[in-house]
Amino acid sequence: MGYKTISLKLPTNFTTGLLRSKIAKELRIDEFTFQIENKSLDARKKSNIFWLIKVVVNSPEIKDGEHIEPEKLTIPYKKRDKQIIVIGSGPAGFFNAFVLQKAGFKVTLIERGSEVEKRGKSISNFESTAVFDPQNNYSFGEGGAGTFSDGKLTSRSKRISKEKNFILSSYVKAGAPAEIMYMAHPHLGTDNLRKIVRNLRVEFENIGGRILFETMLEDIIIKNSKVTEVVTSRGNLSADALFIAPGHSAFETYRMLIRRGVQFRTKNFAIGSRMEHRQEIINQAQWGDKKLPGVKAAEYRLTSRADGKHQVFSFCMCPGGVVVPATAYANTNIVNGMSFYKRGGNFANAACVAGIHPDELAGETVSPLKALENVQKLEESFFQYSNGFNAPACSISDFLKQKSKSKNLESSYPLGLKPAPLWELLPSPVVKSMQIGLSDFIRKMRGFETGNLLGFESKTSSPIQVIREKNGLCENFDNLYIIGEGSGYAGGIISSAADGIRAAMSLIEENHS
Repeated sequence: MGYKTISLKLPTNFTTGLLRSKIAKELRIDEFTFQIENKSLDARKKSNIFWLIKVVVNSPEIKDGEHIEPEKLTIPYKKRDKQIIVIGSGPAGFFNAFVLQKAGFKVTLIERGSEVEKRGKSISNFESTAVFDPQNNYSFGEGGAGTFSDGKLTSRSKRISKEKNFILSSYVKAGAPAEIMYMAHPHLGTDNLRKIVRNLRVEFENIGGRILFETMLEDIIIKNSKVTEVVTSRGNLSADALFIAPGHSAFETYRMLIRRGVQFRTKNFAIGSRMEHRQEIINQAQWGDKKLPGVKAAEYRLTSRADGKHQVFSFCMCPGGVVVPATAYANTNIVNGMSFYKRGGNFANAACVAGIHPDELAGETVSPLKALENVQKLEESFFQYSNGFNAPACSISDFLKQKSKSKNLESSYPLGLKPAPLWELLPSPVVKSMQIGLSDFIRKMRGFETGNLLGFESKTSSPIQVIREKNGLCENFDNLYIIGEGSGYAGGIISSAADGIRAAMSLIEENHS
């Protein structure tokens, strides 16, 4: 019995039968099994778009060759008496708690919002009535911000293969499509994520984990560089170690931590607006056709050096998706994107953001607290402009010309648009960079000028970063870890979850003897 890895070019609407026949013909064998290792779309030539499939073939007709199994995460189990508190049920917090519970710790996971079922109802109500729920929204609630998104599972982080395989296999076990194990750009869709998050919660509880929903972290009690108790809205909990995965929106948690002596620094981040086009426009630009059999919807990733100081780039592109009201607080107005697994909507959206440092944004050197305050003021200014949750919007063409002409803009945004001079609402250096960047995007993609810009996109990354060790342990603390996107060291589902796992494994190894 031997193995061989081969790469094949297949039409976009290929069947399993065609794939098998291609393998048989390529290797001249009849009896075999195979496993797809990688699947990516090659659309460099619009006249010849195909899937590039890498498969590992196992057959008694193959005499040699060896299949190298992916690295696996080994979690050593040992019954332990230590009480671990984890704050936040997003990817970083959940996988941190999951791994620690598997290792034998007594883990309590605390989430300020509700279970995903109740959270989903609150979001639906918000989108139909504009009545905001501070406890359950696109930022807060079971699964974190990623649950109500496109569920992208790509990551540029290196050396996380063990963690990534554990995350993906956990998702598949919880109901995710098996293709996420091999797709070059896998995604789950918010419809799948709701089920997956619920199933993972059940598994965590079945192995002894405890989850406290609708429980707010209010403070921490520290003695001799150690957190001894966690103060919550439902009382105090003792802690032998505390892991905080605050996500990108829990500003009051940041402020509490800074007040308690946790050190943060400012860093570059990115802000801008969300671009939206008819999906057919993007399909035509990328494929040369409005539809492509076997492929859901065309994607894009665009970057521009802009003015040389502030790189402009697309972020969190949602093919066939919806622009959503992603505010975390009642007096702010921000947008984000989401899509379902089938990506079957009529619109495509993505953030268009420019990188900038909080100091430049303020025109002076600012503290981490001031950096947060300035971002929040911008989010509030968009709410004040609309006097609610309508998304201030204009066409890309108007934004470039700085002239308000377009009024009846079509959009997927559920709470309506308010025509607005976004070039006056966004900070000047961001506007100038976005204008250059958008002009570059128009040159790269035919029809791109037909799109619109919506609202304020402020959560692509955090303007502050905790000062911590590689394992997530905060400087000058013996048992306080800050992990995930809110730490300033990760971004997106995979890298955030991997950050949480690595912090968990550090504590496990420390307590394994």
